[in-house]
Amino acid sequence: MIWDRMAAFLKGIAATLPERPRALLLVSAHWLEPSCQVTGGAQPPLIYDYQGFPPHTYQLQYPAPGNPALAQRVAGLLEAAGIPAHMALERGFDHGVFIPLLLMFPAADIPVVQLSLLNSLDPGAHLAMGKALAPLRDEGVLIIGSGMSFHNMRAYGDARFGPVSEQFDAWLTATVESVPNLREVALTHWAQAPAARLSHPPRAEEHLLPLMVAVGAAGDAAGQRVYADQVMTAALSGFRFG
Repeated sequence: MIWDRMAAFLKGIAATLPERPRALLLVSAHWLEPSCQVTGGAQPPLIYDYQGFPPHTYQLQYPAPGNPALAQRVAGLLEAAGIPAHMALERGFDHGVFIPLLLMFPAADIPVVQLSLLNSLDPGAHLAMGKALAPLRDEGVLIIGSGMSFHNMRAYGDARFGPVSEQFDAWLTATVESVPNLREVALTHWAQAPAARLSHPPRAEEHLLPLMVAVGAAGDAAGQRVYADQVMTAALSGFRFG
């Protein structure tokens, strides 16, 4: 099956962690706002934000609790860094949250908070968001960027984009695995990378931005590619820090 290797990778993540996370902070490509928004509900619902899928995909459940205290902590850290942040008390978890978590932590017994992206799509702003949230890494919170390293929807399955995706993937991997100050500079100017705009078309780069938040939060921690695959002719990669 097309996504089997990705599913196997996600299912194996928990076993590679040094300890069970106290909570999860998810940054999904599917929530963009003018300013940072944080899910603040105690039991957020699910948002089935997709169309044309089999009926059973609209019956999926992931009843993980929210964590209002962590949501306040996230907003506070952002505000302290001069980044406006607001609580979204009614917001639920979109599929960029519950689909990977169904595989990563299927028991749904770890509290989850979701953080929005900014609709400015500014890479520097998302790196800054991550830097503000870095203290959470020492507080038992696993920060997860849920997106895609290649996301040109018209290109999936088109053999011409195999080499294109490989070009960008090679650049992205080398950048993430470089020293922290260099990777931040390079990611700020990611659109100048080889095949960048063929891999993430203009105004559609939201799937790359969760990585920026993760990189910002990583600080001086080394980055490493821990997943590599070819899906519908496109090269895809996943990364981990520390």
